[in-house]
Amino acid sequence: MKHHFRKTCLALAVSLAGSAASSMTLLEAYQLALVQDSTIRASRAALESGRERLPQARSQLLPSVQANLGRNRNNLDTTSPNLLGQETTTNNTYYSYGKTVSLRQPLFNAQRYFQYEQAKDQVADAEATHQRDLQELIVRVGGAYMEALLTEDQLRLVLAQKQQYTTMVDAAQKMLKAGSGTRTDIDDAQARLDMALASELEARQNREYTHRQLEVLVNQPVGDLSALNLSGLASLPTDLPALASWLEQAQANSPEVQALTARVAAADKEISKAKSGHAPMVDGVVQWSDSGNENVTRLNSRFVNTSVGVQLVLPIFQGGYVSSQVRQAVADKTRMEEALEATRRDLNLRVHKEHRGVTEGVLKVRALEQAVRSTEQLVQSTTKSKLAGVRTTLDILNAEQQLAQAKRDLVQARYLYLMARLRLAALVGKSPLEAITEVAQAFGS
Repeated sequence: MKHHFRKTCLALAVSLAGSAASSMTLLEAYQLALVQDSTIRASRAALESGRERLPQARSQLLPSVQANLGRNRNNLDTTSPNLLGQETTTNNTYYSYGKTVSLRQPLFNAQRYFQYEQAKDQVADAEATHQRDLQELIVRVGGAYMEALLTEDQLRLVLAQKQQYTTMVDAAQKMLKAGSGTRTDIDDAQARLDMALASELEARQNREYTHRQLEVLVNQPVGDLSALNLSGLASLPTDLPALASWLEQAQANSPEVQALTARVAAADKEISKAKSGHAPMVDGVVQWSDSGNENVTRLNSRFVNTSVGVQLVLPIFQGGYVSSQVRQAVADKTRMEEALEATRRDLNLRVHKEHRGVTEGVLKVRALEQAVRSTEQLVQSTTKSKLAGVRTTLDILNAEQQLAQAKRDLVQARYLYLMARLRLAALVGKSPLEAITEVAQAFGS
């Protein structure tokens, strides 16, 4: 099964790498990260390791068979008085051998039973922890992908500003030469242009860093990314269920809560396992042995024995060890219960935050879209007023600055809204593939 998974992952990576010539979509980035990301691969290995706890614990309740073989060369010196009372020493050299096959079946062992039940909870913990890592992966991939797009959008806005300021500097210089402009207009436009040049440098650095951040996740070079599609963004459902519904869903399906719930259950089994240190243990034993020349008085003799029986071990006193283990297990369970309660409370807070991020994010995006339209109109009106002699170049520069700021805020608000959707889906335990596929509708053609 492991080899089949690796072949599937390799085929997926090859097919996705083949599409690198075109723009990488959010879904493709997630699928590549699912295969290539070191954190999720480590999580997958941890899951496989955790699953082995159950067969290991089960094996302690099943029969164990053991075989022993031995052959010894014995050199025995015997000193004893003879008939005259004098001590004499005799030497005997002989070989002895023994073969034993034994089967032991636990009939009653409370510790091993609770260990087996505890292993089920530990496997559930491993499953939930891996699911939590998958949920975190969609947030990490979505965040890296949208940050890369955001820096590209910011760079485009800065370049557009630089072009506008360059044009205005040239226009101001020509007007000054013609006698209808002022030096102040040139200085204002030049100052804005210099700031735009500095912003361009920062934007390019940010773009390089965010692309590198995404490359680390997908483990391959990243070229063009599928840009935000406004029609796809508008198609996302906005009529979300009430907050109470999301909170209930989070408490029931959150991988974080499920993992800690499993740990509390495992801690409870640990208490029972510790208390069973006082319980008797009963094993059924079947043994077959074949031995020869066991001692010097039985040379040239062979003994074959088959025995079937029951062994009882009754712990009586262990210096207070068992009682200490019980107290320790009780304290550990209390610690796990408090951690679970703290996680539940924090989860409610995070769900509330991301739910507001989605519901209010839609309103903020719409408000900023209107702000962009208004500032675009302001730029046009100010430009016309400048031609009419009512406004100055500084007024146009200020209007252009407002427009650029509104566009930056709008772009950022859209990505924050989409990230809130991803984080909310992750918190309530929604299927990672379903969550990333839904948000991916907002990108590409």
